[in-house]
Amino acid sequence: ADWFEEQSDSGSLVEYLKTFDLTTAVMQTREGLRRVAREFVEDLADDGVVYGEVRWAPELHLQRGLGLADVVEAVQEGIEEGEDAVDGTGRDIRVGQLVTALRNTDRSMEIARLAVEYRGRGAVGFDIAGPEDGFPPSQHRAAFDYLAAHFFPVTVHAGEAAGLESIRSALLDGRALRLGHGVRIAEDLDVVSRAGDEVLVQFGDLARWVRDREIPLELSPSSNLQTGAIATWGTTLADHPFDLLYQLGFAVTVNVDNRTMSRTSLTRELSLLADAFEYTLDDLEAFQLNAAAGAFLTVEEREELIDIVGEGFER
Repeated sequence: ADWFEEQSDSGSLVEYLKTFDLTTAVMQTREGLRRVAREFVEDLADDGVVYGEVRWAPELHLQRGLGLADVVEAVQEGIEEGEDAVDGTGRDIRVGQLVTALRNTDRSMEIARLAVEYRGRGAVGFDIAGPEDGFPPSQHRAAFDYLAAHFFPVTVHAGEAAGLESIRSALLDGRALRLGHGVRIAEDLDVVSRAGDEVLVQFGDLARWVRDREIPLELSPSSNLQTGAIATWGTTLADHPFDLLYQLGFAVTVNVDNRTMSRTSLTRELSLLADAFEYTLDDLEAFQLNAAAGAFLTVEEREELIDIVGEGFER
């Protein structure tokens, strides 16, 4: 991506990677994980976030002797410390863990059991991440069967580095209630004609299912551009199929993917979209309400969150 080339040319990417290596080492200790989780929550609150779900892979934090339970508990301690710190400033935030397995390793069942074990103690959902192309959700069917048997909610990274078959597998094998990225669902849309602002689109079966079931798309505009996930449509943010999906009634949500790698925030992503597509506050509110409706919370908690978001957009 152009951004990575620019950073590499300037030397700042090298410095960033050095910092990343140091941060990775820090996140192999209980105190390091607590601190990172606490500061992450505080950063979200500073960005105006009132509810967040953070995906992270416990198996990446075992290099210095911690066990899977240790790292989940350390992260939860940090999250709760961050929530308390935010509360002390007169604001409110709540953050849940999306316990994530790596799709290119063989620990998904172990991580699925871990997620269920910590239900009600920080874990709100399960995900698989890592290299998507070549590692379909179907390879982790046993873990997804276990999660389904325990009625544990799942989001699956699909439709970013791989296309429609990856999304299909996420829905059929993973029973995904949300799609991480999911941007390439637009490949199942055939633009028949354009006349001014009017676009006639023919839906494929998969796209229609995702749209009609209101399965949230966890779109990450800057990341999608940087990784080439939207290369089919163009090379600028204005080429992102976000607006097409929104106008067609998909449950689009706005996400950052990786705040540090993309040097972004939720506020920045919303601002970029508003600039690219001339969105109003009503549009931005719709995206946030979609996110609230798709949160892995009880229906009562989702209704409360929807009210909080609505109040935040009152003008």
